[in-house]
Amino acid sequence: MTISGGAGNPQDGPQRPSATGDALKDDEAGAERVENPQNGLRRPSVTGDADDLKDEAAERSAIGRRLDRIRSTSAGRLTLKIAVGTVGAVLVVAGLIMVPFPGPGWLVVFAGLAVLATEFHWANRLLDFGKRTLAGWTAWLGRRGWTVKILVVLVAAAAAAVIVYYGLKLSFDFDLIAEARKLFTR
Repeated sequence: MTISGGAGNPQDGPQRPSATGDALKDDEAGAERVENPQNGLRRPSVTGDADDLKDEAAERSAIGRRLDRIRSTSAGRLTLKIAVGTVGAVLVVAGLIMVPFPGPGWLVVFAGLAVLATEFHWANRLLDFGKRTLAGWTAWLGRRGWTVKILVVLVAAAAAAVIVYYGLKLSFDFDLIAEARKLFTR
């Protein structure tokens, strides 16, 4: 049934068009409406969350289904949280240690947060904050001239050099400057 010009059967009660073009009664229209990811249209949900969960589970990957099976028991949930927390924490700590040195320090930190975000909401919020901050900083730097960009690179290189120098000196009692002087005075 479709509505044309607002005319309809008065005994049916007030109606409005649905996403498919069919008319819905107000009692049907008042039901919870669910977003259809394929076409972006909304459809009424008669059974509520059960259909949503079933559709979501059908769209999940094999890894997602396996994780859902693990999470289905309390021991599995706890084991998964411990495993994800351990792997994520190791990645974050290793990334933070690598930050001052040349290499993918921040990339490893973000990877560790992404692993933690699979099980912990706080890590998801922290990851989103980090993404927003990084995007804002790169946008700010992108609007600056070449002199500011070169200055930022020089400051970052100088900071990395100081950290490497003191890291070697304090950890291994190896003085790069003294060794360089010996090398050039031979």
